Amino acid sequence: MTTVNTYLYFNGDCESAFNFYKAVFKKEFQYLGRYKDVPEAARINFPNCTDEQIMHVALPISKETVLLGADIIEPNKKETKNNFSLFLSTDNREEADRLFRALSKGGKITLPLSDQFWGSYYGICLDRFGINWKISCS
Repeated sequence: MTTVNTYLYFNGDCESAFNFYKAVFKKEFQYLGRYKDVPEAARINFPNCTDEQIMHVALPISKETVLLGADIIEPNKKETKNNFSLFLSTDNREEADRLFRALSKGGKITLPLSDQFWGSYYGICLDRFGINWKISCS
């Protein structure tokens, strides 16, 4: 079976973001590695990353899904712009509401959770790290 997982890149705040996601999803990291763990010969590929920044982090969300991330530092980049959303499908409205409240705190609600014409309970928010989330319960 092939699976698809999302890999998020951050400009220095990966650890803060993933600690936030860890709390939201009530899960533990499967792996967290820092640039200080990268062999010296390979460090040339990451010239702007400091020892303590995140080289790779894995947060299992479910049996099939792992949220992945890293800091990729671009010195002149002020904010992250993305053209994707992470889509969460829950088993019940209570979990959809909990996730939506937690993820949108400090961020922005684009579409409040509500019953949609296609039959889903659905909403969209942007978290405080600039990541788009679509949350649905059918």
